[in-house]
Amino acid sequence: MAHIPSGGAPAAGAAPMGPQYCVCKVELSVSGQNLLDRDVTSKSDPFCVLFTENNGRWIEYDRTETAINNLNPAFSKKFVLDYHFEEVQKLKFALFDQDKSSMRLDEHDFLGQFSCSLGTIVSSKKITRPLLLLNDKPAGKGLITIAAQELSDNRVITLSLAGRRLDKKDLFGKSDPFLEFYKPGDDGKWMLVHRTEVMCYDYDNDGGHDFIGEFQTSVSQMCEARDSVPLEFECINPKKQRKKKNYKNSGIIILRSCKINRDYSFLDYILGGCQLMFTVGIDFTASNGNPLDPSSLHYINPMGTNEYLSAIWAVGQIIQDYDSDKMFPALGFGAQLPPDWKVSHEFAINFNPTNPFCSGVDGIAQAYSACLPHIRFYGPTNFSPIVNHVARFAAQATQQRTATQYFILLIITDGVISDMEETRHAVVQASKLPMSIIIVGVGNADFAAMEFLDGDSRMLRSHTGEEAARDIVQFVPFREFRNAAKETLAKAVLAELPQQVVQYFKHKNLPPTNSEPA
Repeated sequence: MAHIPSGGAPAAGAAPMGPQYCVCKVELSVSGQNLLDRDVTSKSDPFCVLFTENNGRWIEYDRTETAINNLNPAFSKKFVLDYHFEEVQKLKFALFDQDKSSMRLDEHDFLGQFSCSLGTIVSSKKITRPLLLLNDKPAGKGLITIAAQELSDNRVITLSLAGRRLDKKDLFGKSDPFLEFYKPGDDGKWMLVHRTEVMCYDYDNDGGHDFIGEFQTSVSQMCEARDSVPLEFECINPKKQRKKKNYKNSGIIILRSCKINRDYSFLDYILGGCQLMFTVGIDFTASNGNPLDPSSLHYINPMGTNEYLSAIWAVGQIIQDYDSDKMFPALGFGAQLPPDWKVSHEFAINFNPTNPFCSGVDGIAQAYSACLPHIRFYGPTNFSPIVNHVARFAAQATQQRTATQYFILLIITDGVISDMEETRHAVVQASKLPMSIIIVGVGNADFAAMEFLDGDSRMLRSHTGEEAARDIVQFVPFREFRNAAKETLAKAVLAELPQQVVQYFKHKNLPPTNSEPA
């Protein structure tokens, strides 16, 4: 239903309508294949229980219905969860054979379980895994399949509207009409979903807008409108209609066009198969201190960590779920390398320049620890070689003209950038590519230059004056998170990433692969 009051925005013009979602909701569908048969006289009666991890403890979240006498169940009950990209959301799916009507799980036969993160599921869209016993050994039989889809309608309607002969409501001039759009709710009542912008000369600030009229239509009917064949709707004021015998209408609303497009979300791109390509750049300059000295930022304490490793873990444990092969390049800069001890600002920390990849975040941590005794910390602190290194791969990915790869460079550093002009230029060029840069500053140095690269307050420019196409740098000083929960750092450094991914692909007009038409 469209409702036309007076005293707000004019009815003519384009009126985009679309919901803004702060949190994505994901629906998980579960099925089992070839499950264990625990019943003697019949087949198992399986049901699935979903657990979520909370402070190291598994808490039951929900459970499906029971599939009677079925070793290959496809459960109709879906699990609906809030999806947060910047968090590791651990899930456990446990299958049981129902023996009694009891809600207690220990009174039912255990068939097997599977644990993973929500990120692992959405990045694959659908996974099938063998069921495990409580000791994580194979159950011997049975598979579980979990499929994910986003629970939101990403279609956006854009209307071009005009009004004709609308009732006058102002004493000394014409009305200042605006439109309100309503849809029926579950309770049958009309809910306001959109109001056109306020762009008039004498908007009634007291909110006392005068009702002109209303009409009802549907999206399917509005989609029939074309520039050459607009639709017209009579605005009816029920009060006037009842009072005046010769009442016809209170004006005409003209719908010139109705277009439906899709406003794709970050999760749309991930479910569409987009991979996040993760690279780490580590600062090995002399200002970090001797790694054997406990005061050094590279000193690995008895707990097996330091600020560099903490940053790698915080970001890497999130990102690794979104890369199918989980092989990540790990590069160093600012060190002298054997055997000739020349300074390098772009070297593989596994000392294999043709294959700088490490297996998972564990592999990065192991390569980092192993390389420390074999290099000499030196300088200066040059960022541009590593930024350009990743940018070359991002540039290659653009040749595919698909939304299948987005590159993320994590730089961990202790000090001031030495090649600021070159780095500014490199970042500006990288802003045109499917690439984001996360900088974590460790130690207690002055990181004002890093804040300059992070274009939250103003867009970054290169030394030639060229402006960045978009903000792709997120800087976070580690010292602000030393006493915080480890998850807090990940949330801070990854907060802007989903928006940057969507912004790039939208700018290039690249929909998710296998996306449905509007």
